[in-house]
Amino acid sequence: MPAINPSIRFHFLQKITLENRGQLKAFLGILFRKEKKKLADLQYVFCSDDRLLEINRQFLQHDFYTDIITFPLSEPNQPICGEIYISVDRVRENARVFQGSLKTELHRVIFHGALHLCGYKDKTKTAEREMRQMEDKYLALYERSTWKHFAAK
Repeated sequence: MPAINPSIRFHFLQKITLENRGQLKAFLGILFRKEKKKLADLQYVFCSDDRLLEINRQFLQHDFYTDIITFPLSEPNQPICGEIYISVDRVRENARVFQGSLKTELHRVIFHGALHLCGYKDKTKTAEREMRQMEDKYLALYERSTWKHFAAK
């Protein structure tokens, strides 16, 4: 099988600052490798609460606001393709409510979506705890900038 050159792209329908995009893309590649998943194509779309509510209603038949919706687009046992929609409004609100930085909350949801594509769930209390532990693990690695050393292992 030929090597896959994964594509990770960020699309902004709603304005938000996302610094060090190249570093973030490289780290996301590491996250998928550490989770033993092959990544082919990943799209992040940053949008408003209203747009994500429309998507939630249309595709999931849920009538509530959420911070993130992840759509896996690949067939089973194939390299991962996915689209991840993130509400900039919810991310800002969550940062305020949880008294964290906007940057950290934004990275948390970015990693959360990637972890969903790796197979992690969050519909039960146990699964939610595991998801939060994985988010914290990758946030710590990314924010400490130890990921370059981690990648070499």
